[in-house]
Amino acid sequence: MRIAEIFRSIQGEGRLTGVESVFVRASGCNLRCRFCDTPYASWTPEGEDLSADEILVRVQEVRESPPPPFLRDLAPVRSAAEVRHVVLTGGEPMLFAESIPLCCRLRDDGWHITIETSGTLYLPVACDLMSISPKLSNSTPPPDWDARWTWRHTISRHAPEVIRRLLAQYDCQLKFVVDRPEDCREVGDYLAELPEIEHTRVMLMPQGNDAEGLAEKALWLEPYCVERGFTYCPRRQIEWFGAERGR
Repeated sequence: MRIAEIFRSIQGEGRLTGVESVFVRASGCNLRCRFCDTPYASWTPEGEDLSADEILVRVQEVRESPPPPFLRDLAPVRSAAEVRHVVLTGGEPMLFAESIPLCCRLRDDGWHITIETSGTLYLPVACDLMSISPKLSNSTPPPDWDARWTWRHTISRHAPEVIRRLLAQYDCQLKFVVDRPEDCREVGDYLAELPEIEHTRVMLMPQGNDAEGLAEKALWLEPYCVERGFTYCPRRQIEWFGAERGR
């Protein structure tokens, strides 16, 4: 399984925002989002191939190492023994069959496991929170970037049967990236197609890679969430750290 990075930070999105965690970033993706903020794990995958056992050792080493200085600026840093949350992210971690034994080993060691996925692929992994980010049409890369990936992304980004399977098996949250007000209509169409999705699980998250841009979109997106019974999901890691790798 190719791994781009393993690092200790604070979850900046979703239900567990503010929870100190170890992040394991798989490198490789079946999609190519126009606004991908980790191109080194998708458009140009980087990293090294590691076995599940090797990843587990590195996760334990990161947890037990002195916390990075940027964590101390945010909140009281937890001891290694208190850091019990691990986030398997990407890229797309569900692309790799090695995620199955990795999650089993993490579960055996007592970790709380979050998996961040686009909801386009299924694996029978051990998971406490399945954090699904369904891709709207706003994610499609333009043909002048790479026409082959425009086509592949378009036909792969929406997999309702996978979403239904994940909803039935896991505790899920769904985070939609919204770039403009018109995207909210598409979210509504998506939820109409999958009425089994409870609105209390739905989060709308502004697209952007700087705090100023996110704040501008929050002016109209946050009231929309209140009106429709969704959760507004700020991207706190951008506010805290900027779009910096390893944070």
